[in-house]
Parts: sequence; structure tokens; C-alpha cells
Amino acid sequence: MSIIAITGGTGFVGSRLIALAVEAGHKVRALTRRDQAEREHITWIRGDLENQAALASLAEGADAVIHVAGVVNAPDRAGFARGNILGTRNMLAAAEGAGVRRFVHVSSLAAREPEMSAYGWSKAEGDKLVDDSLLETSIVRPPAIYGPGDMEMLELFKLAKKGVALLPPGGRISVIEVGDLGRLLLALAVTDRFHATFDADDGVSGGWSHKEFAQAIGAAVGKRVAAFALPRPLLMAGAHLDRLIRGKGAKLTPDRVAYFSHQDWVIDPAKRPPANLWTPQVETEAGLAATAAWYRQQGLL
Repeated sequence: MSIIAITGGTGFVGSRLIALAVEAGHKVRALTRRDQAEREHITWIRGDLENQAALASLAEGADAVIHVAGVVNAPDRAGFARGNILGTRNMLAAAEGAGVRRFVHVSSLAAREPEMSAYGWSKAEGDKLVDDSLLETSIVRPPAIYGPGDMEMLELFKLAKKGVALLPPGGRISVIEVGDLGRLLLALAVTDRFHATFDADDGVSGGWSHKEFAQAIGAAVGKRVAAFALPRPLLMAGAHLDRLIRGKGAKLTPDRVAYFSHQDWVIDPAKRPPANLWTPQVETEAGLAATAAWYRQQGLL
């Protein structure tokens, strides 16, 4: 049993990670902006990544930190920097000050192409801070993450239910189910043998074309989808329209269009974690079906 400190514990990845950690017999300390209901084996620490006292309290006595929190959508470069660079710097400082043994950092495959988007740039800069740390660190750069609880892909499922898929112009992607990602993060948190940056996915060699993945979502909702690839200028126009209509709540932003339109978001198989540490357990077709079922249970689909 270990004491594991987790940032981003109320989010999609973090909440699944906490459940897996408790299930595995660990005690969890988790950062939260808002009051949370009491749960056995979980200690909630009120604060955020800019609250250094809260971060010190979070890290105190922990065997490992899993830094999940980050900004995936911001109105400008400064917003990404504050969430993904300054936040990472603050959490590293708190972990070092508390004498934490292990630090596992959740990055993004977007960090591989930092010049392509402000998001990718900020994640790459955060990775550099982790690499330069005196802690025993591991970095995981997941591709697109899906699974029960995810709200980012909900609109893709809603469109698929109508028999439609709107795609970026060409290219291929890798994907990973949220529970599989959580199991990898836990495995890295409880071992000190790995000081490296890992890519992780569902194990599908060569990834998925956007059309293949859209068809898999269609199968999950019981529909045959008609897929339409949209040119980048049209996607960019849609991003500006989404920002105009939904403001800060916009899902499609110019920054996202910049990396959605990239042709290669397939992980590097040479950077997969060693099989004796972790292998994916969830086949994507089954994972998408479980995600669709969760959406239905919540009345969202």
C-alpha cells in the first residue's frame, strides 16, 4: 500500500485514477477546488495549482505524486502557460520540498509537435521541467483518451447516432481507454525503475484513420455512419463560430483545429511501456460500447 497524491482528481482521468488506486488498496490524497463528499481512503485537499500551501499539504507524506491536472482549452497562450507550465513547476516544487520519491506526469502526444499549437507547446514545456527535476520521474504522453465519464467525445457520439461523422482532413490517430491509462499511471507510481517518457495506446498497430474510428463509434451506437472530411479552413471557421456561440465553453477552438488537422497522431511504438510493466486491457470496440452505454445511463445520448 502506498500514499498517492493526485492532481486533477475531480476530472475525467483523475476520477477514474482515484477509483483504481483505492481499488488497488492505496490511500489517496487529492487536490480539489470545491468541497467533496467524504470517501473512505481519500483525503481531499482544498486548493489549486497556484496555491503553494495546498500543494505542500497534498505532497506531505506521499510516496508518489501523479500530476494529472492541466489545461486542455484556454483562450490564449498565457492560459495554457499558467495551467500547464506554472502548475507543473509548482507541483514539482511541492513534491521536492516534501521529499516525495516518485513523480508521474501526464502530458499529451501533442507535446511531440510543440510548434503546432499553444496547447502542445505548453505541455512540451511542462515535460522539460519534469525532465530537469531532481525527482525520480516518468512522463506519459497519451493520445486521444476516451471512456465512460468523458465529455470531450460526447458530440462525436451524438453525431454518430444521427448517422453522421465530421472528420479532420485525413491522417491517423492512436487512442487509449481511460482505465487503461489509469492502470499505467498507477504502475509507474509504485515502481522506481522507469525514468523515461512513454507513449501508450490501445495496442492497435498503426493506429486508426479518422474514418475507421468514426465507424467504430457508429458501431458503438448501432449506426452506420456517413463520414465527411472537412478542409482545415472550414474547421477553422467552425471554431470561430463555436467560440462566438459558446464563448469559454467552446469545444472546437482555433488551437484545437491546428493539431486536429495534423496527419500523424499515432504513438511511437518504440516508446510503449515495457510489457512486464503494463499492457492495454480494453479493446477499443468494447471500450466505445461501454462509453456509449454510460452516455445513455446519464441521459446524454
